Amino acid sequence: MNELEIKALARAVRRGVIRATAAAGSGHPGGSLSAADILAALYGGTMRADPARPDDPERDRFVLSKGHAAPALYAVLAERGYFPRSELTELRRVDGRLQGHPDMLKIPGVDASTGSLGQGLAIAAGLALAARVTGRAYRVYTLLGDGETAEGMVWEAAMAAAHYRLDNLTAIVDVNGLQIDGPTAKVMNSEPLDAKWAAFGWRVFDVDGHDPAALLAALAAARRTREQPAVLLARTIKGKGVSFMENRAEWHGKAPNAEQAAQALAELADGAA
Repeated sequence: MNELEIKALARAVRRGVIRATAAAGSGHPGGSLSAADILAALYGGTMRADPARPDDPERDRFVLSKGHAAPALYAVLAERGYFPRSELTELRRVDGRLQGHPDMLKIPGVDASTGSLGQGLAIAAGLALAARVTGRAYRVYTLLGDGETAEGMVWEAAMAAAHYRLDNLTAIVDVNGLQIDGPTAKVMNSEPLDAKWAAFGWRVFDVDGHDPAALLAALAAARRTREQPAVLLARTIKGKGVSFMENRAEWHGKAPNAEQAAQALAELADGAA
């Protein structure tokens, strides 16, 4: 996909997030919306992944470490053809497969079951190390939240990935500055993230997480990195694309009602300002 197509994909992902969470009456729209451009850049312009062959052993892997952003992952998978878009409105239904956090045993295109924050980077590092041991050429990508980096397991995994020189591993941190309890700087300040990741032996890219060109360039540079893993610090806006959700911590885990969903979808319509 080119940059315009990736922008269109991201907009479609955001619409899917709104439809899914509104239908469920629950979910996490804020961090899903902030991650939409990142996921569009991965699935639209970076990863080797074929929806017709979701179990291809040579496919690139993706681990959604911030598993509560599942609505965004489901939306991008639906847009890419892993399952019908109509299924998005079955989010969190007891009889559906699109649960509040991704389930790799039920959903095509999901490479790891996630939800407990802090674990995704370790899973991704294990997959990357497995690729080396088995002689596979696939790459591994994982998306974390900035609030999630308060978890100690993140840094244990970061240290291990650098120790094993996992240059087939790329992490992306969705740095939207907010978590469920408020600003990350007040709840548990994680900055300076660039210095911390560099100190752990990672190559660091600081990037606008809503700019497809910048994301694609950084992801390409990460692929060219040798002898160390790479991390993108993607600076984003929580609730991006929906005016009344942007930079509002209360939309971390609150679904829009019917009226709010209609306004959000109008703002996210193709051709809207």
